[in-house]
Amino acid sequence: MPKMKTKSGAKKRFKITGSGKVKAGVAYKQHNLRKRSQKMKRKARGTTILQPGDASLVMHYMPYHRS
Repeated sequence: MPKMKTKSGAKKRFKITGSGKVKAGVAYKQHNLRKRSQKMKRKARGTTILQPGDASLVMHYMPYHRS
């Protein structure tokens, strides 16, 4: 059997924590920030942990990072 490929977009955007959760950047923080409230911009700093449903989808894209 050939090796499975990791989606190159997923490996650039997501990291797996030591406990197996998926870490990602917060959405809507790239441009048009004048429309966003200060509260939203403050909460969007750093990274976030994906919800289980989204995390399982991302894990399909990265077959060799399953824990």
